[in-house]
Amino acid sequence: MYGIVEIAGHQYRVQAGDLIDVQKLTNEAGETIELDQVLMIGGDKPQVGLPTVGGAKVTAKIVRHDRSRKVIVFKRKPGKYQRKNGHRQHYTSLLITEIADGQGNTAKIDAGSAAAKKYLK
Repeated sequence: MYGIVEIAGHQYRVQAGDLIDVQKLTNEAGETIELDQVLMIGGDKPQVGLPTVGGAKVTAKIVRHDRSRKVIVFKRKPGKYQRKNGHRQHYTSLLITEIADGQGNTAKIDAGSAAAKKYLK
């Protein structure tokens, strides 16, 4: 089972056990959050929300807050000036632990997976 969730205005396709990077969230690392903006549940019986699927939720654990790789911005005008800037975007890593479709079906992370062993203690 997979789901399409909306987090901070962006849509992500997630499955139980996925590690995704999203825009920085205000919650602390190690906390568990519930995402209720589920736009679609896919699998054996797909459900499309209008605009969201009723009762469906995705549970995720905040793994860490970090900054992405540096992006170099280079501006140059011939004969006038040149300017070099860098930018590093802040992000939050989420580990998807459970997907519930609102009808009693759930998909949980496999306890033997590498991500579960590393981040769930």
